[in-house]
Amino acid sequence: MDATAHTPPPATASGDAVEIRLEGVSKVYADGTVGVAELDLTFAAGELTVLVGPSGCGKTTTMKMINRIIEPTTGRILLAGEDVTRADPDQLRRRIGYVIQSVGLFPHQTVRANVGTVPRLLGWDKQRIRARVDELLETVGLDPAVHGDRYPASLSGGQRQRAGVARALAADPPVLLMDEPFSAVDPVVRERLQAEFLRLQDRVRKTIVFVTHDIEEAVRIGDRIAVMSEGGRVEQFATPATLLGRPANEFVADFVGADRGLKRLAVTGIDTADLERPPVVHRADGLADARSVLEATGARWAVVLDDAGNLHGWLSLDRAGGSGTVGSAARRMDAWVPREASLKTAFATMLQHEAGWVAVLDGDHFLGVLTPESLHSALRRSVEGAVPETAGAV
Repeated sequence: MDATAHTPPPATASGDAVEIRLEGVSKVYADGTVGVAELDLTFAAGELTVLVGPSGCGKTTTMKMINRIIEPTTGRILLAGEDVTRADPDQLRRRIGYVIQSVGLFPHQTVRANVGTVPRLLGWDKQRIRARVDELLETVGLDPAVHGDRYPASLSGGQRQRAGVARALAADPPVLLMDEPFSAVDPVVRERLQAEFLRLQDRVRKTIVFVTHDIEEAVRIGDRIAVMSEGGRVEQFATPATLLGRPANEFVADFVGADRGLKRLAVTGIDTADLERPPVVHRADGLADARSVLEATGARWAVVLDDAGNLHGWLSLDRAGGSGTVGSAARRMDAWVPREASLKTAFATMLQHEAGWVAVLDGDHFLGVLTPESLHSALRRSVEGAVPETAGAV
């Protein structure tokens, strides 16, 4: 590659997510060590792709070749279809947000000045920079009036990470590279930052390449995951559900862990086809009528709904019968989850309330229940439906 032949970076509109494509990309060092071997990968526009693997597998090297902090030995790196290996590196990096483990904030500058670094380099006027900085600080959960004029040393680890994300997004880049950004904070703060970052990604929809060694983190945040092994080889490139349900080989199976079935619960949604439909009675029904329904179906309990089909509670057989209405004898149902919840959330709710089932709601409307048996069947069905994806998937 001729390092003196520079062309401008791809002329994409600011903020528009773009596809990143690696074609035959490798990194071989002067002593012959192979950091990355002939890598073919496509990072879809607007998706968050995680590179995960043991130390020394080339995941950080791969990411740093995208913004040319490390120069590839062979191959092409295409950003929105344009080869960036011949672009001016400084111009390229101003179009790519970059967040690292140690945050990298300038200690002698305020948070506001740190976040405005790239816009200043791009020649934005002061008013525009201030408006953008304030907007981003609020977006990442930092009050501009409180934190804007502070220095990094006065912030907590989680606050510094938020400021680092804000700085990476300041010029509205189409691509965001993140190198173990949350690994330096404690587990509670880390989980909170992950959740906040996912909410942010739902809004901004950047093309994100995220490096981590933690498979739990990868499964939680990734749209797709590339599992890498020594020598910079991709062993499997797949969605979290496929990765956990059908590991491509023994290396991947060992890396994701023997508890991959439990991990898969977190990335498997609730399908209404898997719900069981127990007997239903209504709040205004008589208790004697409710008992007849239970005896006819052989059930020990029924779901209680109001006239609109919304969940009111549940009624056991021993409380049914005699005079009065169902509403007067129904019990509150605490074991419920929204339709959008994962099987992991449903299972956790079941355990938390020591319940034999958990109701699934669409808003307040009752859809059905998950039992341990139906939950297990749903997980099995999702695994059987997964199609393995291996290295080289482009």
